[in-house]
Amino acid sequence: MLPVKRNYFPPVETTPTDVSIETLTEIQNRVLWLATNMIHHANYVRPNPDGSKVGGHQASSASMVTIMTALYFHYLRYGDLVSVKPHASPVFHSIQYLLGEISRDYLPTLRAYKGLQAYPSRTKDPDKVDFSTGSVGLGAVAPAFAALTANYVKEHFGNQPNRRFVAVIGDAELDEGNIWEALLDDATMNLGNLMLIVDLNRQSLDRVIPGIKANRLKQMFASCGWQVLEAKYGQKLQRLAQTDSGAMVLDKIDAMDNLDYQRLLNLDGAELRTRFCAGDAVIEAALAHVSDADLPGLIGNLAGHDFEELLDRFADADADKERPTVLFAYTIKGWNLPIAGDPGNHSMLLSPDQLTALRDKLKIGPDEWADFSIQSPVGQWCQARAEELYPAYEPQKKLIKSMVPSSITFADKGKLSTQQSFGRIMQELTRLPTVTERIVTVSPDVSSSTNLAGWINKMGVFAQHGLSRRLANGWREHLLGQHIELGISEMNLFMLLGMLGISAELIDEPLIPIGTVYDPFVCRGLDAFIYALYSGSKFIIAGTPSGVTLSPEGGAHQSTVTASLGMELPNLRYFEPTYAGELGWIMLDCIAACADREHGAASYLRLSTKPIDQKPFHQAKARLGEDTLRAQVLAGGYRLLDWQTQSGTSRDKLVHLVTTGAMTPEVLAAAQQLQTQGRAVNVINVTSSRKLFESWKADQNALDWLVPEDERNAPMVIVNDGASHAHAWLGSALGMRVRTLGVDTFGQSGTRADLYAHMGIDADAVVRAVMSF
Repeated sequence: MLPVKRNYFPPVETTPTDVSIETLTEIQNRVLWLATNMIHHANYVRPNPDGSKVGGHQASSASMVTIMTALYFHYLRYGDLVSVKPHASPVFHSIQYLLGEISRDYLPTLRAYKGLQAYPSRTKDPDKVDFSTGSVGLGAVAPAFAALTANYVKEHFGNQPNRRFVAVIGDAELDEGNIWEALLDDATMNLGNLMLIVDLNRQSLDRVIPGIKANRLKQMFASCGWQVLEAKYGQKLQRLAQTDSGAMVLDKIDAMDNLDYQRLLNLDGAELRTRFCAGDAVIEAALAHVSDADLPGLIGNLAGHDFEELLDRFADADADKERPTVLFAYTIKGWNLPIAGDPGNHSMLLSPDQLTALRDKLKIGPDEWADFSIQSPVGQWCQARAEELYPAYEPQKKLIKSMVPSSITFADKGKLSTQQSFGRIMQELTRLPTVTERIVTVSPDVSSSTNLAGWINKMGVFAQHGLSRRLANGWREHLLGQHIELGISEMNLFMLLGMLGISAELIDEPLIPIGTVYDPFVCRGLDAFIYALYSGSKFIIAGTPSGVTLSPEGGAHQSTVTASLGMELPNLRYFEPTYAGELGWIMLDCIAACADREHGAASYLRLSTKPIDQKPFHQAKARLGEDTLRAQVLAGGYRLLDWQTQSGTSRDKLVHLVTTGAMTPEVLAAAQQLQTQGRAVNVINVTSSRKLFESWKADQNALDWLVPEDERNAPMVIVNDGASHAHAWLGSALGMRVRTLGVDTFGQSGTRADLYAHMGIDADAVVRAVMSF
C-alpha cells in the first residue's frame, strides 16, 4: 500500500540532540547508494518501450548527499522548510524513504508515470515537498518569500514556531537574474530566518565555472546585506594547513584553475602526487607522510563533504538573527562516484559494472532498496528524526468558503472603469472582518496607479522591520499593515503571491493574497506566475490596464497576449469583466476560491481604465433578476442584449455579437447600427471565456442556455481587445459561422478611436464583419 500524502504541523518545538559523525556517515552512504541506484533503475532496469531518454543526474545528486544528510538528520527542526535543488530530487526522496515518509514501492518509480517526479513537486510527488523546483532560480528564492510570509503571519496571527527557511541550490543557478531581483528588494533584506546553501561544485551543464566567479558572487551577496559564510576545506586539509608547508598545499589548491583541480580527482594516488607536486620539493615534503592510497581523499577533502564543518557553519548562520545567510559549500560533482570531477559528468550515468563496484564499496547487502533496521542505532536515529520533523497534526480550518458573502454593496452607477471599481470593492471589503483579516495585498511599485491606494490608506503597509512610521506618500507602515509594497519586479510579485497563496499548507495560516500589476507586464513575471500555479497556490492577480484601450501609452504598454494566457495557464481562473457589478460578484467568488483549499484555484482579472456607462448592466439585471444574472456572470457570460426583447425583428435576420471587457460599448454601438438595418441582435457579454470553455469541455451541451441550438444557424462575430484567437473557439465549439476581431499586431500611441479603427475592433468594423457573412 502506497502512503497517503499528509500535511504536518507539529505542536511543539524541539532541538536536535547530538548524533555521531559515524551515524551521519552511514546514513549519507545509504542515501548516496539509493539515489544513484534509483537513477540507474530508471535508465537500465525499468522497461522503456518507447525508447525515450529517461535521464537523471547521478553526479549532481552525489555532490549534495553530505549537505542534505546534515540538514535532515541533524540541523532541521519541526516547522523548518527546505527547497531542494532540482537535480537532487533522488537524494531528497531517498531521505524521505529513510524517514519513513514514502514506501520502498516508490523508489523504482523515478521519472515514471505517477511515480517520483524528475524534480521535487509539491503537487505531484507522494512525499512532503515544501517547495517545487525545476525551473532553476525560482526554487532558490521561494524560501525567501516564504520566510517573509511567515514573518507576516507571525505578526498578524501569532502562535507560530521559529521557523527557518533553507534553499539548497546549484552554483550555476546563480546565473538566473530572478535571484538578484529578489536579493535587491528591501522586503528580503531582514530575513534572519533564511539560509541559502550554494552547492559549489563549479560545474554546470556545459562548462566548468571559473574560480574567480565564486569570489564575485560572494561580494554581490555581501553588498546586498547578507551574511556570507564559506565551507571550503574539510578537517583533513585544515589540519595539514597548520604547518607552513601544509598551508602551501592549500595555497596551491586555491591558485589552481577549477578545471585543473577537477582533473586530479579521479587519478590514482601516485599519478595525482606527480601531477600535483610538479617537482615542487616543499609540496612533496608536506605530503610525504600521506600514502598514495590516502592522497586522493586528502586533496578532495572539501568542506561540503565534511559534517563537522557543515554543522559549524549552520550554527554560524543561526547566530545572526538580523540578516539572511548564504553559505558557499565547496563540493565535488560526482563525489565518491567513479565519474567525480569529470567535466562531462552532468548527465553521465554509471555503467552496470560501475554500479556494482559502488555497491561493494558502500557495503550494500542483497536488498538493493534496504533501509535501516529499527533495531540498529542508525535506524533508531532515523525514526527519532522522523518523529521530530513530521509529527502528525490535523490543522484547524481557519478560513472556509462559506465565510465569504455572495455580494457586497458599493457605488456602481454612472461611468466607471473596472480598475476604478476594483479600488472601490477593495475598500468595501474592509467591512467584512472575517474576510478582511486574511487579505494581504501586494504590488510592484504600482499600487496607486492600480487603485490600491484606498485599501492601503485604511489597512497600512506591513513593516517587517518593526518600525511604525508614516511614509512620504502618507501611508502608515506598521507591524499589522496588510499591504506589502515591492520594488519594480514582476518576478518578485508572482513569487511572493505564490508563497502567500500556499501559506495554509506551508505554515497553517490561510491568506487571501491580492496583487496588482500592469497587464502587459504579466509576461515579465510569467515564469514565476507559472511556478506559483504549478505549486498549487491560490491568489488573485489584477492585470490593469490592459489592451490597446490604454491608447496613449503605445505598443510597449499595450497587452495583447494576456487574454490567451488567461485561457491557457493551468490551475487558473480567468475573468475579464465589463461592469462594476460583475466585478463585485467575481471578486467575492475569487476570494471564495482562495478559501477553498481543496478545490479552489488562483484567479486572474484582466481589467481596464476605460470608463463605461453602467446602465446596460442594470437593465440586464432588471430583466434577468439579480440571482440569475450573478449565476450567469460567474458561469462565464450572459445576454446583455437579447433579440427576443426587441420588437420588429425575426430569427432569420439574427446575428450574435460576442464581447468581453472594454469592447462592450463598441459592440453595443454596432448592435444599434445593425438594429436600424432590421437585424435581430444578441449581445453576449463574456465575463470568462475560460469558464465557458471548461463547461463546454465537460459537457458539449453546457452552453445551450447561452446560445440555444435553434439559434446556431446565425453568424457570430467575436470582439476582443487582445489576440483574436483567444475566444475564437466559441464559434467552432457551437458549430457556428464566426468572424473574430482582435489585436494581432503591436499597438501604438493614439486615441482609443484611432487604435480601435486601426486594429479593426471598432463599431464599424463589427458591422462590416456581420455584413461579410
